[in-house]
Amino acid sequence: MTNYNPIIEVIEEAYYIAEFDTTRKISALLPYDYYESEKHYAVLYLQDGQNLFNPHAPFGDWAIDKSLAILAQDGYKDLIIIAIDHGDEKRTSEYLPYKHSKYGEGQGKSYINFMREKLIPYVNNKYRVLTDYADTGIGGSSMGGLISLYGGLKHPEIFGKLMVFSPSLWIAKKIYKEAKKFTPRTDTKVYVYAGGKESKTHLNNVLRLEGIFKDKISDDAFFDMEVKINPTGKHSEWYWAQEFPKAVKWLFYDKRF
Repeated sequence: MTNYNPIIEVIEEAYYIAEFDTTRKISALLPYDYYESEKHYAVLYLQDGQNLFNPHAPFGDWAIDKSLAILAQDGYKDLIIIAIDHGDEKRTSEYLPYKHSKYGEGQGKSYINFMREKLIPYVNNKYRVLTDYADTGIGGSSMGGLISLYGGLKHPEIFGKLMVFSPSLWIAKKIYKEAKKFTPRTDTKVYVYAGGKESKTHLNNVLRLEGIFKDKISDDAFFDMEVKINPTGKHSEWYWAQEFPKAVKWLFYDKRF
């Protein structure tokens, strides 16, 4: 019987990030048959690695290893996930792209620079990945969703697939200006999820973002967006775990173009 579980490899327990003068654990989830193949694969960079495939995580986990196994069994297997651990107490600052009156100078720009200048070339050299922006995704939830959205808006030449779950838009009002300036490239796809029970302002913030993106979409545009609203959804890993396989299928396998 075929074992469809992804191959989980720790790329480095302590990958040095010069931008923050710190180290971070980075892992890869490879297709179950990666080492039996010569294929090159699309790649998705996910934030908050501690919460992605660890059932003992304090707030629960996305269980992406289990979702990837089910997807692979159904034929959706040509994807590599790169999971980047967050900075614990420094998480908010590292994922914050702008200066904030309460949280100080955000380091999000430096974080994205680390990804595009150091991590992505490292991964491209280590694994058989497709390096075009249309085959490269970035994603996360909450603050991880915010920094993923920011990275995609600022660098459409690198990230052509955005998985944005419950983004913390409240902490970064400038992100709407970035969205208005955003010029998507051919085959760019953005998947946004939000829950109706997350906070008083959350849903309205996401709908505002949706409105900005809709203005960029026309019948002949090569840009697509999917916004999923769960009226009873709360701000937790359990809900993001349910949404993850749906987002993967839509971003990487549903061919509109």
